[in-house]
Amino acid sequence: MRDCGERIYLIPTPSAVRGRDLLRDCRSLRSRSLAALGMTYARFHLAAVMAALWGCGGGGSASSGRTTDEAPDRGAVRIVMVSHGQTSDPFWSIVANGADDAARELGVRLEYQAPTSFDMVRESQLIDAAVASRPSALAISVPDPDALGPSIRAAVAAGIPAISVNSGDDAWERLGFLGHIGQTEYESGRAAGERLAAAGAKRVLCVNHEVGNVSLDTRCRGLGDGLTKGGATMQVLGVSLADPDDATQRIKGALARDAAVDGMLMLGPGGAAPALAALKDTGRLGRIAVGTFDLTPEVLAAVRDGQLLFAIDQQPYLQGYLAIVLLTKYLETKAMPGGGQIIRTGPSFVTKENAADVIALAERGVR
Repeated sequence: MRDCGERIYLIPTPSAVRGRDLLRDCRSLRSRSLAALGMTYARFHLAAVMAALWGCGGGGSASSGRTTDEAPDRGAVRIVMVSHGQTSDPFWSIVANGADDAARELGVRLEYQAPTSFDMVRESQLIDAAVASRPSALAISVPDPDALGPSIRAAVAAGIPAISVNSGDDAWERLGFLGHIGQTEYESGRAAGERLAAAGAKRVLCVNHEVGNVSLDTRCRGLGDGLTKGGATMQVLGVSLADPDDATQRIKGALARDAAVDGMLMLGPGGAAPALAALKDTGRLGRIAVGTFDLTPEVLAAVRDGQLLFAIDQQPYLQGYLAIVLLTKYLETKAMPGGGQIIRTGPSFVTKENAADVIALAERGVR
């Protein structure tokens, strides 16, 4: 089952709901049979992913020579994913899609939990509750390592295998996670800064919709360093996406206060619509260099049409998918790929040249 509240269960059954459907109507469930997915393809796809990851170097113990018949019962495996983002968010709906698909293909049980808003106290409580329920494994996003650290260390101390997903690239090892899946936030921000500087931007706004989220703050820091290489500067503008109209007004105000602003980077897809509206209202749409992190249909259309210079894709579908695959295989083999390095899913840049191809994939809920 799924519900629209704080606790959402994703259980592998013959039909499942894609996370993007929740954006339209959380109560409208779209069934999708395993036959439609194609079990042959699913097995091949999963095998190919695992071969590629372990071929790049894994960790853990060597093979014990155990046969497939002796493998643990996957029907008894229960993995809890706790994130700071909700499946009603366009980004996290794709993470949920990936996790849901992997759980169904592997035949394990998945529970997805998140606070109803960006709330570190509530996320830590959800982690504590998950630990108390004794799951087989945990996947956790870590936007604030200091706030979530005690709960995460308690999970590790309890002997529950855990990996970090999406957020936490600079803290996963010291917190005791087995690995981290995602993009490196500083390098992604720096790459964005270099692209904006190459496009001629000299004074850039970093529009941060979650000030205090370490990952987003790190993106802004990387952006500033990337711009510095090109002789440009950056300033942070904090907005709240809980009120998109207010976010638009704040961006318009920043543009009015500083007519020299000729570049902008949004740190998530939710900030793209207010930014585009502000640029249109001020007559500056298409006149300044603008990029964003992450994808939505609206973002991709804006990139295709030349209104956005680029969108950074950290491939959230793979973040959710790989989290479930790697934890399941760890339970069976005690092996984890990565060789002590982050298992990177990004950054990948979507530009006008490749936007059409990505749009087709986004319609399937996998980009």
